[in-house]
Amino acid sequence: MDTKKKVKVNINNNIKEYPVNTKLLDIAREYQKDYKYDIILAYIDGKLRELFKTVEKDCTISFVTIADDAGHKTYTRGMILVLLKAFYGEFGSENVKKVSVEYSLGNGLFFDYDGRVELTKEKLEAVKARMEQLVAKDLQFNKRSIGTDDAIELFASYRMYDKERLFRYRRVSKANIYDLDGFEDYYYGYMPPSTGMLKYFDLSLYEDGFVLILPRMNKPTVVEPFIPRKKLYLTLRESNLWAKMMEVENVGALNDLISQGKLNDLILVQEALMEKKISDIAEAIKQAKDKRFIMIAGPSSSGKTTFSHRLSIQLKAHGLKPYPIAVDNYFVNRDKTPKDEYGNFNFESLYAIDLDQFNSDMTDLMNGKAVDLPTYDFVTGKRDYKNKPISIGKDGILVIEGIHGLNDALSYSLPRESKYKIYISALTQLNIDEHNRIPTTDGRLLRRMVRDARTRGTSAQKTISMWPSVRRGEEENIFPFQEDADIMFNSALIYELAVLKLYAEPILFGVDRNSQEYVEAKRLLKFLDYFIGAPSDTVPKNSILKEFVGGSCFKV
Repeated sequence: MDTKKKVKVNINNNIKEYPVNTKLLDIAREYQKDYKYDIILAYIDGKLRELFKTVEKDCTISFVTIADDAGHKTYTRGMILVLLKAFYGEFGSENVKKVSVEYSLGNGLFFDYDGRVELTKEKLEAVKARMEQLVAKDLQFNKRSIGTDDAIELFASYRMYDKERLFRYRRVSKANIYDLDGFEDYYYGYMPPSTGMLKYFDLSLYEDGFVLILPRMNKPTVVEPFIPRKKLYLTLRESNLWAKMMEVENVGALNDLISQGKLNDLILVQEALMEKKISDIAEAIKQAKDKRFIMIAGPSSSGKTTFSHRLSIQLKAHGLKPYPIAVDNYFVNRDKTPKDEYGNFNFESLYAIDLDQFNSDMTDLMNGKAVDLPTYDFVTGKRDYKNKPISIGKDGILVIEGIHGLNDALSYSLPRESKYKIYISALTQLNIDEHNRIPTTDGRLLRRMVRDARTRGTSAQKTISMWPSVRRGEEENIFPFQEDADIMFNSALIYELAVLKLYAEPILFGVDRNSQEYVEAKRLLKFLDYFIGAPSDTVPKNSILKEFVGGSCFKV
């Protein structure tokens, strides 16, 4: 270290001099006492950096803890690498054909395993013990950069074939490889400085695999018991099995199809499968006979509106008389919208809905009265009544879609025995590779960003800034009710990210580089770089994807 030259560092409005090339980790240790939770990353002049980086010039530093979004993601990546190191060590690399992270289940990540040694409770406890030893040793995560061709050879030698396939489509010439005590892997995103802070986790056998249980972001030092979510698990498992059947489990496989001109067949098969599932739901509703209110709920950008229209068509095909109702049209006027703890409008709150008017209108409709239904203008933030009054017969079915549909507090005046509840979400069945999953929230954020820019005049930067509030609202108002659903529907399309790429990239490049949202925009741009872009020309007009990219045959 050059101890002669100094740099001025501004931290929390305090300026202090450090020798040039001082490690961020050393500075973080000095300031750790001022933070409730472990510091895991840092911003240097607004740019996210790992703690092994050094300060080389005058700058402003802010720290990221495990209670922040970027920090929580980093903690999770570190835990996955620690798990894999321990797993291969316990089972023997020669006995492991594949161990892969598949999807999120509540506060855990579900892993699939294929190998010569049986996965038992005792074996998993031994893996946990190895993980605890790695944490106790406080081992460094070492990072090195190698050529893309070298990375392809490296992962082929490790039998990590998903990664080998992925790197064949990388346009960059270098790849960053992380090493933990001799175990090497590639990760999409940053790593912690060492294993010492990865103290909070547990493992549990579940169904035909196991779950890595992690703290929630708002309680980063608390490992809550794993609560099985059987309906969600079965829905995710079904989607993953279908992806495996189609041989499109990861981004590399999807890129193969696109590059070989075979994407259209995949689109047609996936859309046909989705239509069959919607038809099956319509048949189940018909067989139930006493259901008059079809309550469709799910988190933001799940495709609820298009799904409700497609379900209505199938209900008609089954001889029923459905009437789609969008709860979003019952938003209170913008000036009466509740706000969250940060002072932002909380559109995910149940009380952003005019509950009394909604229940009054739905009751009147079912009693045969004519009702003047509202339309909400998202630009002006006001409801208007430009539609003609409608009325339905005694045999009519109301198909009601909105994020709170599973919560009986929304439809408090409607009899529970007459409700058929459907939970819909875009549960991404595609992974980047065996150890890098695609969070369902990323797919939904990209959907919403593209749709909001097209229909609501909202910039990508604004959508990104609102997303944390949206996510908090989902955790509070939607996810707790998902297991109450009569059925779950996965609206994710295995090909959609390749299509969304062409719409999302231009607006992401428009995010101000000096804004707080640019870090997330940059992450999403890097994520989209894994995909070969695909046009939406052959996507059917009734596809859920058309709700977001435009061109739908429905009024969405």
